[in-house]
Amino acid sequence: MKTIEELLQEATQKIQDVKDSSSLNDLRILYLGKKGPVQELMKGMKDLSKEEKPIFGQKVNQLKQDLSKMIEEKKEQLAALEMQKKIESEKIDITLPGRKPELGNAHPLNLVRQELEDLFIGLGYQVIEGDDIVDDEYCFERANIPKDHPARDMQDSLYIDPNRLLRTHTTAIQMVVLEESAPNLPIKVVCPGKVYRRDDDDATHSHQFMQMEGLVIGEKVTLADLKGTLEFMAKKLFGQDRQIRFRPSYFPFTEPSVEVDVSCHICNGKGCPTCKGTGWIEILGAGEVHPNVLKMAGYDPEKCSGFAFGVGIERVAMLKYGIDDIRHFYTNDKRFNSTFKRYE
Repeated sequence: MKTIEELLQEATQKIQDVKDSSSLNDLRILYLGKKGPVQELMKGMKDLSKEEKPIFGQKVNQLKQDLSKMIEEKKEQLAALEMQKKIESEKIDITLPGRKPELGNAHPLNLVRQELEDLFIGLGYQVIEGDDIVDDEYCFERANIPKDHPARDMQDSLYIDPNRLLRTHTTAIQMVVLEESAPNLPIKVVCPGKVYRRDDDDATHSHQFMQMEGLVIGEKVTLADLKGTLEFMAKKLFGQDRQIRFRPSYFPFTEPSVEVDVSCHICNGKGCPTCKGTGWIEILGAGEVHPNVLKMAGYDPEKCSGFAFGVGIERVAMLKYGIDDIRHFYTNDKRFNSTFKRYE
C-alpha cells in the first residue's frame, strides 16, 4: 500500500509541474502505459493471498482512476492556456489605421480613348460602338472597297467564313449608322473600337489595335470643316502650339483624301529624331465622304456632303506619352500600366 501512495504523490507532482500537452502525454504513457508502474502493480497481484487481492486490486484501480482524472483535468488547463496564447498572438489592434488594398488604374489606351470621346462629345458628336465580327458588305462593299482590293484578301484580313470577318476598321460601324439614319441629317458620330488585321507584330505594328473613326454628314460640309475639327483635336491632345497640315492621299471611302500631320511636339517643328528631321508627324487619314458611299446608304450626294477621319489610338498614345514599342500596351506589365494615372 505504501508503494501505491508513493506512486500517487510522485505522479501528482509531475502532472502539476508539466508545461505543455506533449509532455503531459508522455507522462500518461509513462504511468498508465502497458509498461508503466500501474500495470506492473497489477501483475504483482499473483503473489498475494486471496484475502489481499480484492483490497489491493481496488487500490490499484483507484490509483489508475485518480491519475487518469488528473491528467484529463491538466489537459483541459493546458488547452485553455494554449488557446489564450494563440488569441494574444493573433490579436488585432483595431486602433491602427487599416491597410488599403492596392487599386489598379485605367489602361493608357482607355485613357486616350476616354479623352477623345470627351473631346468629341463636347463638339456634339455621339459615341457609337459595334460588333467586332461584321459582314463583308459593311466592312468593304459599303465603304466603296471593290472586290479586287488587297484588303479583301484572306491573307490580309481575318475571315470567320466567306461572308464574315473580324473588322479591319471601324468604318463598318459608320456604314451601319449611315444606313439606319438615312435620309435624316445631320449625322455626327465617332466610332471607337478594336480592329484586326493579319500583320506581324513588331515595335510599330500589331495584329490588333484600336481605332476611333469620325463621320459628319450634313449640308455643305467641306474640307475646311474637317481641318478645323482636326486642328482642334490636335491642340487638345498635344498642346495649343500644335499645327496640322494636309497631304493628298487615297482612301476608297473618301474623295478627296488626305493624310494629316501634326507639328512635332518634341522639337516644335524644328526637326528631331522623333519626327525624322521633318518637323511633322503623321497622325491620321481623312477626307470628304465619297459620293458612292452616300448613294449606297440612301443619300443624294448632290444635296449633302460630309467628312470622315480615322485615328489610331495606339499611335496617339505613343506620341502623347513617348512610348517606343506598341507591344507594351498588350504585355500586361504592371510596372508599365501603373505609370498612367489619368489623361491630361
